[in-house]
Amino acid sequence: MKEHARLVHCLTVTYHPMYVCFAIVLIITLGMGMSTPAWGNYREAFAEGDYGTALKELLPLAQKGDLGAQFQLGVMYEYGRGVTQDYAEAALWYRKAAEKGLPEAQYNLGLLYEEGRGVAKDHVETAAWYRKAAEQGLAEAQYNLGIMFEEGRGVRKDFNEASAWYRKAAMQGLAEAQYAMAVRYENGEGVTRNLNEAAKWYRKAADQGDVYAQNNLGNLYSNGRGVTRDYKEAARWYRKAAEQGLAEAQFNMGLIHEDGLGVAKNISEAVSWYRKAAEGGFIEAQYFLAVRYENGEGIAQDYGEALKWYLNAAEKGDSYAQNNLGSMFSNGRGVGQDYVKAMQWYRKAAEQGLSEAQYNLGVMYEEGLGIAQDYGAAVAWYRKAAEKGLTEAQYNLGIMFENGLGVNQNYTEAARWYFKAADKGLAEAQYSLAALYHDGHGVPQDYVMAHLWYNLSASQGNPNAAQSRNELATMMTPAQIAEAQRLAREWNKKGKR
Repeated sequence: MKEHARLVHCLTVTYHPMYVCFAIVLIITLGMGMSTPAWGNYREAFAEGDYGTALKELLPLAQKGDLGAQFQLGVMYEYGRGVTQDYAEAALWYRKAAEKGLPEAQYNLGLLYEEGRGVAKDHVETAAWYRKAAEQGLAEAQYNLGIMFEEGRGVRKDFNEASAWYRKAAMQGLAEAQYAMAVRYENGEGVTRNLNEAAKWYRKAADQGDVYAQNNLGNLYSNGRGVTRDYKEAARWYRKAAEQGLAEAQFNMGLIHEDGLGVAKNISEAVSWYRKAAEGGFIEAQYFLAVRYENGEGIAQDYGEALKWYLNAAEKGDSYAQNNLGSMFSNGRGVGQDYVKAMQWYRKAAEQGLSEAQYNLGVMYEEGLGIAQDYGAAVAWYRKAAEKGLTEAQYNLGIMFENGLGVNQNYTEAARWYFKAADKGLAEAQYSLAALYHDGHGVPQDYVMAHLWYNLSASQGNPNAAQSRNELATMMTPAQIAEAQRLAREWNKKGKR
């Protein structure tokens, strides 16, 4: 039997995700800047922070039933301006004005019910008060009522109704509602999916400084969705959001600098943005920063820093970070070698379905590293990764079948898995598949096919394959050799599948 170069190295992962989009749900509390009915001369006192004087003027008016004064007293009690903060008292004054139809009071009373401040939390009451204010045209109430319908809180869940209320608020210029409409159009929730409309509403919100809209508008330009693809324009919007501190946008700035899209390619600049996003708690950025530290890309190699950032992301459930953290423990990079901890992290990632971690877990079981050797478990994990198309796992699974390790020996299955890996260009799998054709194990004996796969493996620098190919050639006719070489040329033209 030919000697096989078994793959037992740990796979680390570097992935490049889609640019990220995040929905935003804001509850906006109205305060002093709101348009209210005119009453008294409290405004100057209030503006100067003389809340005592303002209170003296407001209280008599409120007690006489003045809606504006009642509302403003609610604000003062809610925020503790000139009085001891008292949510129950705020609710009392808001209610007086709300029941007489003041939309701002209706809205703020809804907020108190939403948050359970001064009143028992009650989403039905929240929705009812939002609706009263929304029907009078208050944009913030329309937006929050849209949220209630989108999430099914206090009302039935209804994307169409949510979109209708978002649109009313968006038409009045509320940036959060404009963003919400854009998201609805991008995802086709409650409206027919329309990327042109999504771009239009993102732009309206972005022009008002909404960081989420700026980031997502950058996404559309980056991917050419709803707008003509324009990386420079994408970079411009990402930067606006990033400079306002949005971690997702900072991460995207890192990506475009790393790839040179719309900006000069600059790995060091990319790392700088990844760091900003990582320090802001963005998991993908923490993972990316760890990879750069581990590989010394755009920054001095530092396994300790790599370990720190992998751990940050891994503890938040990032499977790629969990896998690579396992590799750090397995190889003793930045930390003492510890196969048990490596197993623990590989398992966390593997159970989330990450094929590289499933493969690594298979290696640990096969080699008995950090756990008792168990070929059956190794086969099970290799199979999971192999069925997802991981080349290394397909090859190692082939070895297990060829040698009857953890499974009944089955050359046909070995050949099937070797072929999958060989056809994607793995030199070791090409060599092993050639050996099966050479000996007629699991496949009909075929010197032409054996020569083909030996030759392909040898072309990647496998000396054993070159020797086996040359030895086999002495048993072949010139026509067979020519056919094998023709097949090799055709395979190389097609490239790795």
